[in-house]
Amino acid sequence: MERTNEHIFYVLECSDGSYYAGYTNDLTKRLNVHNNGKGAKYTRARRPVTCIYQEAFETKQLAMKAEYAFKQLKKSEKIVYMANGMRGEQ
Repeated sequence: MERTNEHIFYVLECSDGSYYAGYTNDLTKRLNVHNNGKGAKYTRARRPVTCIYQEAFETKQLAMKAEYAFKQLKKSEKIVYMANGMRGEQ
């Protein structure tokens, strides 16, 4: 996926089964950064990571708002969100 005007909220599943939520405008590049140990501190010790969910938004603000809201959920609620949410292409 090339860098576009899409703003993507994404969820990674880490090797320990935990989730990491983030924002990017280039998901392929960001996933590679996480798996190369140069991404977020949280994912460095939990590699490899796999993208299990993504949603595209028209603005960075909307994508980051979705990320924040997701992070406030309990894990069981996150699972429901991803099952029922607006899935982007993976």
